[in-house]
Amino acid sequence: MSYRIEISLRLQQLYLFEDDLNGDPQLIRQYPVSTAANGAGEQMGSYKTPRGKHVISEKIGAGAPLYAVFSARQPTGEVWNPQLAAAYPDRDWILTRILWLDGRESGKNQGGDVDTHARYIYIHGTNEEHLMGTPASHGCVRMRNADVTDLFDRVEVGMPVNITD
Repeated sequence: MSYRIEISLRLQQLYLFEDDLNGDPQLIRQYPVSTAANGAGEQMGSYKTPRGKHVISEKIGAGAPLYAVFSARQPTGEVWNPQLAAAYPDRDWILTRILWLDGRESGKNQGGDVDTHARYIYIHGTNEEHLMGTPASHGCVRMRNADVTDLFDRVEVGMPVNITD
C-alpha cells in the first residue's frame, strides 16, 4: 500500500490517499488549506503556489509544540501568541511543522528559476487558521496547526504530493 497527497488549489483542500492493494485510492484524511494569494505559478519570486508533481523532501519539527515558531527551518524557541504577533506584524509565521516540497518535473517545478525546493515551498502551520479555504499565503500551503501535526505524523520523506489547479 502506498500513500500520496493531492492538493486542489481551486478547492483549497489537501487530501491524503492510500492506494489499496488493487491500486484503488482510499481517502484517509481531508484538510482545508490556504495556498497563495497570488494564485498558481512556478516562477521564483512570484509568491505563487507551484503546480505539478512533488515529493516531501524533508520533515522538520517533530516533537515541537503547537504554534512553535520556525525561521530558516530552525525552531526559534518562541511559541506564537497574539502578543508576539503584535511585536512582529510583518512576519510570515511558519509554525508547528514543516513539510518541505521538492518538484519532480524538470523545467516546470524543478531546476532553474522554477525550482520548488529552492523557492522554499512548504506545507506548514500558520497563525491565520481562520483563513483556511481562502488563498492567502506567499506561495506555501498553510494548514491549521493541529491538522499539520496530524498530517506530519502520517507521511514520510519521499511521499508524492500533486498540486493541481
